[in-house]
Amino acid sequence: MERILVVEDDLALSTGLCFELDAAGFITQAAYNCRKAEYLAEQEKFSLAILDINLPDGNGFELCLKIKGRQPQLPVIFLTANDLEEDMLKGYELGADDYITKPFRMPILLKKIEVALRHGISSAREQRAEVCFQDDFLQIDFGALTAMRGGEKLTITPNEYKLLQILVANAGNVVTRRVLLEKLWDCDGNFIDDHTLTVTMNRLRAKIEDEAHIYIKTVRGLGYIWEKR
Repeated sequence: MERILVVEDDLALSTGLCFELDAAGFITQAAYNCRKAEYLAEQEKFSLAILDINLPDGNGFELCLKIKGRQPQLPVIFLTANDLEEDMLKGYELGADDYITKPFRMPILLKKIEVALRHGISSAREQRAEVCFQDDFLQIDFGALTAMRGGEKLTITPNEYKLLQILVANAGNVVTRRVLLEKLWDCDGNFIDDHTLTVTMNRLRAKIEDEAHIYIKTVRGLGYIWEKR
């Protein structure tokens, strides 16, 4: 069962929020200040954190930095009355999955939590992925960004390496086209559209595969699977 850390200094709001989340099937732990939130984050394992920004002994931005420092892949949602654009941008820059301003609707928050948890699971898989992929035909080093096929060095672009790492990290599972498109949007605003994804995938296959070595399987209408045959 997913555990959620709720950091909110408004007692009535915190109580109501925890009640609704518990009713939705989560286990919640409330903290009303930064000190308790830091202690709980050190002592317990959470699946997601909901953070207010204005807290009695600090702010949610600093708290986010400390929590992310210990658990980089923990999904974080800011839930705050601060609606300034610079605050929203800062929240995202610190690695937040979402930034919700008060007042808010509970069904929307629940949906955003669902999405953030899904992203967190996917990111954790990628973090646990092997730094290298290797068999008797193909060798890929994701750390050094180098690849060899049949003993010959390959020229692979950064987006192609990113595609490969996502697929290898989720080997045996379908990675949807939508997920790939979302993950190929980087911090500089570079992205590929649906048509470009198809072209990039075909180009990548031509580089790493031959008739005897097939690694990427297309699941029509859904996405792709890393499944060497």
